[in-house]
Amino acid sequence: MPDAASEQRGTRKERRGVVVSKSGDRSVVVRVERRGPHPFYGKVVRQAKKYHTHDAANAARVGDEVRIVECRPLSRLKRWRVAEVLRTGQGGAAEA
Repeated sequence: MPDAASEQRGTRKERRGVVVSKSGDRSVVVRVERRGPHPFYGKVVRQAKKYHTHDAANAARVGDEVRIVECRPLSRLKRWRVAEVLRTGQGGAAEA
């Protein structure tokens, strides 16, 4: 039986995106945009996807740029968590 210390966990997926909604207590919606060539035409196109993420520290605000990492399922939609806030945005300035 392999030693528990010698087993290595696989690398987790990471994404960078912008917080577009604060959907509840310790929950944010992050919009991740990626760019790549169209499979047939070759033009570089932008595609976006929204991820429901867990923000344990309640640190992220709307407009912030964050780094999210994959984790175990936390609810019906949340499979990602906020690892760190990379840059604060302008969207949260109206909040008081």
